[in-house]
Amino acid sequence: MKEKNKNKNIFKKVLLGFAIAVVCIAAITAVVNTVFYNVNLNRVEEYSAVVNPDAVKPVLDENGEYVFTTDRELKIVTLTDVHIGGGWMSFKKDQMAMNAVASMVTAEKPDLVVITGDIAYPVPFQAGTFNNKLSAKLFIALMERLEVPYTVTFGNHDTESYSYFSREKIGKLYSDDSLRFSLFSVGPDDVDGVGNHVTHVKNSKGEFVQELVFIDSHSYTDGDIFGIFWKYDNVHQNQVDWYEQKIKSAQAVSPEVKSLVFMHIPLVEFKNAYDEYLANGCKDTADTKFVKGAIGEKEPYIYCGMHEDNLFEKMLELGSTQGVFCGHDHLNNLVLNYKGINFSYNYAVDYLAYVGISKKGDQRGCNVLTVNTDGSYEQVFENYYQDKYPSVFPKEEVTFVNN
Repeated sequence: MKEKNKNKNIFKKVLLGFAIAVVCIAAITAVVNTVFYNVNLNRVEEYSAVVNPDAVKPVLDENGEYVFTTDRELKIVTLTDVHIGGGWMSFKKDQMAMNAVASMVTAEKPDLVVITGDIAYPVPFQAGTFNNKLSAKLFIALMERLEVPYTVTFGNHDTESYSYFSREKIGKLYSDDSLRFSLFSVGPDDVDGVGNHVTHVKNSKGEFVQELVFIDSHSYTDGDIFGIFWKYDNVHQNQVDWYEQKIKSAQAVSPEVKSLVFMHIPLVEFKNAYDEYLANGCKDTADTKFVKGAIGEKEPYIYCGMHEDNLFEKMLELGSTQGVFCGHDHLNNLVLNYKGINFSYNYAVDYLAYVGISKKGDQRGCNVLTVNTDGSYEQVFENYYQDKYPSVFPKEEVTFVNN
């Protein structure tokens, strides 16, 4: 009996020692991450506000939604998968990511910047932290410093299941009243997701020219809480209903209004379109037309939601949406037209998530959209490694496959 009690006491001491070690490591890591976070926060001050006296200034309407009123073209820069880790392990790569964003936004001088998800990447074995708030706060500080209106849709990495802060809490950061340039809204309480919101583009007559629709495509599903099986969620039905209500509301005023939709995870129809294009020997079909770009990801090529949803069908029915822009697959920059709607990836910024991606240059850049006065739009992919994007801090050396 004495021997058994002795063994129990030893086991308790080992357990206590382990618990103390874990607490000490966590405390030390938190302190170290705070130090590195503050260094990068101070680095943000090295950037200057974007000077653009001709920029269209958005204002809030009576419904609490932002409106750009202009009789000229509206310029939008879309970015995706910035992947700021926010920890000591991602310190240098976070600097690279912020530098890329600042360089492109400063040179392009857009009226609006849209980021289609995965601003944060709080994966501990790559970032050194579980704290996704650090990543969000760094990005917000950068965009507020640049003084360009911006908004975001969330991706799967912005709020991992093991992250410290929920989607709702991160959403409150981006919608804080103290922010001068964020157009983000957490969206209606009775619609699934965080960040379902719209921004209107109108002319001086008060007519709707373009509806910019931002939809939360959620994260993982079907028990894949850590995302290791690539089981991605879909847009939910009440979001489709919300989209329909927003489009019909604009159409009631301006029947010919056009719209663009921004989200993180590609719709299932994007994969259907690409599969059809592949099956036809990479040639156009009756429904699928190649527009530009290429696929860089390995099979299944397009990592979309794993179930069906009704959003694309509703887009066809309402006849307003011309294009859907997503991120998520960092090496893809393909644009396909499927049944009259363009599916488009955005160029990624990512230096962190994919092994070796910080050394690759083909896929990194931005997507520049021009919304015309008749509601039509044009887009141009711009690679980051151009002389047109001068940088406050030196750019890294990268390799290019497609010269």
